[in-house]
Amino acid sequence: MRVLTFVALVAIGALIASCGGESATGVTELVNDEQRTSYALGLDIAGNLQQAGAEIEFDALLQGLKDGMAGADSLMTQDECRETMQAFQQKTRAAAMEKQQAQSKAARTEGEAFLTQNRDAEGVKVTESGLQYLVLVAGDGPKPKVTETVKVHYHGTLIDGTVFDSSVDRGQPTTFPLNRVISGWTEGLQLMPVGSKYKFFIPSQLAYGERSPSPKIPAGSTLIFEVELLEIVGN
Repeated sequence: MRVLTFVALVAIGALIASCGGESATGVTELVNDEQRTSYALGLDIAGNLQQAGAEIEFDALLQGLKDGMAGADSLMTQDECRETMQAFQQKTRAAAMEKQQAQSKAARTEGEAFLTQNRDAEGVKVTESGLQYLVLVAGDGPKPKVTETVKVHYHGTLIDGTVFDSSVDRGQPTTFPLNRVISGWTEGLQLMPVGSKYKFFIPSQLAYGERSPSPKIPAGSTLIFEVELLEIVGN
């Protein structure tokens, strides 16, 4: 388990555990290793709470930790703690969803503007679905069918040039069934003869849409891939 995840659980557990016992006295300065360790843990807790976007009243948080660790009398019942934490989690999820929706809208707007300009670039072709592609190297082999498996090298970036995935950088081609990837890839690879290298400009609706599959790919992103079709596996 990651340290930060563990510390976040300690913080929540301490708040819930603080329901029951007698009042604890506090430490006002760091005078030994135990206190310094405790303070360092407190900083980690603060980082997790900030990352979660939590609005925290410091004195109350500190008192909850003190009372919970000491088994002290609590200012809240078990039920009140549980209800409070459930409300906090719901609020945090709602705030995260709202933030993601705003980021997705901004990414879609930027992507649409990019694609509108890019469609007029020299050599760019546009399919009925909105997929844009540019032939970098024209191969002469067979084209894969949607039911087939292909072996490719690829390099994926956002429209600002940020690399989010690259088999080229890893030095290892990848193999996958065409019907198991994003629709932009499923459509695009079927246009390519083996031996070709294409550049795909994939609108968000043909990529991951409103989902963010990884921290490197924001929701609503337009994706750019350079793809070299090495072979149709089994042919």
